[in-house]
Amino acid sequence: MTQPISDLLARRRPGYALEQAFYTDPEIFRADMDTIFYRDWLFVAPACELPKSGSYITHQVGDYGVIIVRGADGEIRAFHNACRHRGSILCKAARGNAPKLVCPYHQWTYELDGRLLWAREMGDDFDAGQHGLKPVHCRELQGLLYICLAQDAPDFDAFADAARPYLEVHDLSEAKVAHETSIIEQGNWKLVWENNRECYHCGGNHPGLCRSFTDDPTITGIEDGVTPPRLQAHFDRLEGQGYPSQFRMSQDMQYRLARMPLLPGAKSFTMDLQPAVTKWLGRVRDEAAGTLLKYHYPTTWNHFLPDHSIVFRVTPLTPTTTEVTTKWLVHKDAVEGVDYDLQRLTEVWIATNDEDRQVVEDNQKGINSPAYEPGPYSPIHETGVMGFVDWYCNTMTRRLDPVAVAAE
Repeated sequence: MTQPISDLLARRRPGYALEQAFYTDPEIFRADMDTIFYRDWLFVAPACELPKSGSYITHQVGDYGVIIVRGADGEIRAFHNACRHRGSILCKAARGNAPKLVCPYHQWTYELDGRLLWAREMGDDFDAGQHGLKPVHCRELQGLLYICLAQDAPDFDAFADAARPYLEVHDLSEAKVAHETSIIEQGNWKLVWENNRECYHCGGNHPGLCRSFTDDPTITGIEDGVTPPRLQAHFDRLEGQGYPSQFRMSQDMQYRLARMPLLPGAKSFTMDLQPAVTKWLGRVRDEAAGTLLKYHYPTTWNHFLPDHSIVFRVTPLTPTTTEVTTKWLVHKDAVEGVDYDLQRLTEVWIATNDEDRQVVEDNQKGINSPAYEPGPYSPIHETGVMGFVDWYCNTMTRRLDPVAVAAE
């Protein structure tokens, strides 16, 4: 990269796509990781994946490996996945269950709360209390787990307080993961998000999704908070039943909540438009409730429906590769083949994810060309994209400014 990131940010043209370097340059990718992913709260997984003491999952974010584990006291904690002896990885599996965390290299043994319990032949002066696992900030929000890799985590409570009533009626503590997929998209993480934040492309690319989900920009593109009367009527009807639904966005645009209607007659994301699960997850009993849309930059968007929920996680891998993980949640007592058919539950979003992968990869290939020049966003269909790009640029600008950083 020949120009400082700050110069590229300063000359950004509002309402236009970003310059090529933002989607291809290794230095900007490193800055994205250092400035955003290593400092913000990141969605990891639903808490139902850690059902009992000793249940753990691992997750890699850039250079950082993390263990998330449920302790004997029921508390979920996160730690850096590195032994305090010589740094070896403690847990190599993606998930598992263990009464203690034991390093496979020299068998240093840790309690589930991170305390070092045993280290062989370290001498009389060795203080085990000084060599516990290094903690990672971890918060559970109504059955969703978030971590923060920063030494001093930013505020989480404002987001949690806003999202909690919306999520509470979905009872994710009663969930289980019915299916999980992870795909690698050959595209920059920002392209993954930009594609997600508009449905301008939906009609030409998502035939299955468009059976149930609208591409009407007056519903998909209300980033400025102007709510059409018919959508406000939908919010009011559901709020009257005790289901928080009103459009709500944080002032800095990092998260948004709204319970959006599906197309008339659609009750879930299925090809036949009927509920995918007969034993519903949560307490929303209105079949026309639609989907609670929740996103939180930089890692997750979600759909919470009356019958099931779907959570998505975005993890950058390189400047031009991104992992997208999708998990379908159903009631923990729902039985596959009885209460739901797995193919019917997952087919719409498996197809949609693959279609989005192709869109993102084609977008990245075009941006890689020396002929690429940022084009204008649609002020009708792409307000959500503009909102994401504004959030990204504002966040990077603020945090790369030494004066602003000192003030945070």
